[in-house]
Amino acid sequence: MLDIKTLESWLWECACKIRGEIDAPKYKDYILPLIFLKRLSDVFDDEVSKLAEDYGGKKEAEEIVEEDHKLVWFYLPKEARWSNVIKQGTRIGEVLTDAVRSVARENAKLQGVIDIVDFNATTSGQRIISDDKLRLLIDTLNKHRLGLKDVEPDILGRAYEYLLRKFAEGSGQSAGEFYTPREVAVLMADIVGPKEGETVYDPCLGSGGLIIKTYLNFKEKYHGDVKVKPLRFFGQEFLHTTFAMAKMNAFIHRMEADISLGDTMNRPAFTTDAGGLRKFSIVIANPMWNQDF
Repeated sequence: MLDIKTLESWLWECACKIRGEIDAPKYKDYILPLIFLKRLSDVFDDEVSKLAEDYGGKKEAEEIVEEDHKLVWFYLPKEARWSNVIKQGTRIGEVLTDAVRSVARENAKLQGVIDIVDFNATTSGQRIISDDKLRLLIDTLNKHRLGLKDVEPDILGRAYEYLLRKFAEGSGQSAGEFYTPREVAVLMADIVGPKEGETVYDPCLGSGGLIIKTYLNFKEKYHGDVKVKPLRFFGQEFLHTTFAMAKMNAFIHRMEADISLGDTMNRPAFTTDAGGLRKFSIVIANPMWNQDF
């Protein structure tokens, strides 16, 4: 099973493969959806293999999954599975774009999350990121599996957040829009000390680091006791790409979170039937201090 250091080194190697063609702050827009796609695909393959043990073979298991998509975490069409992506030699940008869009079509929860980037996009008639660079990125991602037995969700989530931090370091003043330093997030989660059954809300969600650290704090406190009433998580984020990162981050941690897109101050998503603001047990946030509201 992969450890955190190996994962971090590997994922940063992926980032280095597309260095030079796009600005560093935009690396995350291309790399994070592909890491997420690979995680989905590897878990899908593992789930099909497990079903094969019960239904007499892989072919039978695949047929059953085709009939009932609810048998797996997320259903992936054949063209979106990593085994298909890795063998493509041409039109790679087009293939990747079609792959993430097909996943979003099949899974309503992933619409506007995994399909936010056009890998085949151009500007002034030139590709933003070439097929050659995408090929290098795919080959590097292919070095390790991200399946159920290969990496713990929490460890993969930490590595995912490692990349977010690295991208934030290269983003200058914009970093605070999507990333709260891990040390700050851990401290805040420890201070609020979530208890079973509570609701946790972040009105300035960013990439979801604060609610995730609160979730991990709770999980460690109760040692994953299934008898303990779980927390419920909510959040709202204004920027579409950052909203997508938060959703991917939550999914990778295998945590349920109700995350909305929009301007919290002017169009709050979480309200009561009477039209008032919904109340939560814990409100935890790291808002942009220099914004005009």
